[in-house]
Amino acid sequence: MRLRLRNIFLVYFVVSSVGLMYALLQIGQPCDCKGTNAHGRIQHSVVKGYRDLPEDDHLPVIYVVTPTYARPHQRAELTRLSQTLLLIPSLHWILVEDSAERSKSVADLLAQSGLHYTHLNVQTPPVMKLKDSDPNWLKPRGVEQRNEALRWLKLNKSPKDFGVVYFADDDNTYSVRIFQEMRYTQKVSVWPVGLVGGLRYEGPRVEKGHVIGFHTAWKPHRPFPIDMAGFAVSLSLLLSHPEARFDPNAERGFLESSLLGQLVSIGDLEPRADNCTKVWVWHTRTEKPKLKQEEILEKQGRGSDLNIQV
Repeated sequence: MRLRLRNIFLVYFVVSSVGLMYALLQIGQPCDCKGTNAHGRIQHSVVKGYRDLPEDDHLPVIYVVTPTYARPHQRAELTRLSQTLLLIPSLHWILVEDSAERSKSVADLLAQSGLHYTHLNVQTPPVMKLKDSDPNWLKPRGVEQRNEALRWLKLNKSPKDFGVVYFADDDNTYSVRIFQEMRYTQKVSVWPVGLVGGLRYEGPRVEKGHVIGFHTAWKPHRPFPIDMAGFAVSLSLLLSHPEARFDPNAERGFLESSLLGQLVSIGDLEPRADNCTKVWVWHTRTEKPKLKQEEILEKQGRGSDLNIQV
């Protein structure tokens, strides 16, 4: 009897020890949980109040179009945006440089981003370029670059491809919620944008689930008085209007209307973000860095190492 109890105790001790060793070995190992794939990318919505999303392959693709141009804080802004986009499943980043050729700096950043991306470039005509002394509102920016992205989509995608197109500037701030909201856009979905137009927010006014007007103070007579960050367009709708594009000669503030007016009427707009009562994107801007000391050192031949990407 004693021998049998001793054997049972010995087996229990061995099994417990093996289990403990296995548990210790798993500490720090990547989780094979339902919410992530083998690369750690989120596959399901984890935000409270949202239903679980299907696997990546079954999600409509969000095509995020970002015009960008060379400046001291470009890499910082693109890094910040790319970190947000990494949290979004089934996303394709179309980054378009305002330059005669694609830069190595941006190419390296994209290659290291872990995102699906397309790297394009097209130069803004000199007559449309802002001078250093010009206010940033004097001429529309990013027009040629956004149109180049539209051209690429029309050449490489078909109306059978399910997706949505969103024009995301690299200096804005985005909550992951806004991408969840736009995912199943049928035509054009809309929502408020914070800190824009001299207001706490601009956005559609909604009654009974329909857009009836816009909360705005600046040029309220615009056909679509909405910020570029405040709408997303169905890919199939864009492809069914092959001539649709942004008008580089549009009056100040009418750039968004120049595209949307070719696609929908106000009655077609789909209010999102809890009937446009939540702000999940902000029109922020990074302060231009002051590099006077850099200029002084350059004149002395002691400037910073240009091989170090900032």
